[in-house]
Amino acid sequence: MPSALQISDRLLDAILAKKLEPGSRLGEQQLAELFGCSRTIVREALVRLETRGLISVSARRGWYLLEPTERQAGEAFEARLVIETGLLRGARPLGEAELRLLRGHLRRQSKAIKGSDVGLRSFILGDFHVCLARCLGNGLLAQTLRDLTVRTALTAAHHQTQGEATRSFDEHARIVAALEAQDMSLAEKRMGAHLRTWKEKLPLTSGSDPLATLRQALSPIDGVEQDLHTRRNKGKRPIRRPAGRLRFSKEKS
Repeated sequence: MPSALQISDRLLDAILAKKLEPGSRLGEQQLAELFGCSRTIVREALVRLETRGLISVSARRGWYLLEPTERQAGEAFEARLVIETGLLRGARPLGEAELRLLRGHLRRQSKAIKGSDVGLRSFILGDFHVCLARCLGNGLLAQTLRDLTVRTALTAAHHQTQGEATRSFDEHARIVAALEAQDMSLAEKRMGAHLRTWKEKLPLTSGSDPLATLRQALSPIDGVEQDLHTRRNKGKRPIRRPAGRLRFSKEKS
């Protein structure tokens, strides 16, 4: 029987791999059946993720995944910027074992970029930052970065294209090249540039007007609105009021 920690980790991996959509409902009973455990354990796993700001619960919808707004996405990237550049600023040059691990990660990224599995590509690209934090020797911040990477992965779910993913991979490769040269200052600079361009890689045009779809659906249809207005006011005449406002009343026959 899986533990609550194992279930929450599986859910995090599924989000990073784009197997769960933003706003997806997470039913306790269904998850309990899938994992072969009690609803109590599932609820504990979901509470873990709720306290980390990755899922929410309401009386109407139950448990559901976060749907980050542009503001929330910006906050997550800003937090990552502070953490990841700070890690590099205070770090010693990496040893050969850590560099070998990062080179292997780049090879997996390259393979994922060339493949057709968008979920795997998303997972590998996001995991690079967690892997780098571990290579820099900070497991606690690696876990924090994993949560933040999940938030940004939810943002990227409908926005990251093949070209933008390739650009991210190229920037990862340049960061590793700086680490190989033992130039931690350059690595920090390249990481900062990489994280500051998130809006270019994830153009959230849909977030500019949350009512855009409804607004468009309810906009007047050419010619029809005027015709309805004419028919409603047919047989009426304006009556002058002292305030100068127009009123309509029925004509007497």
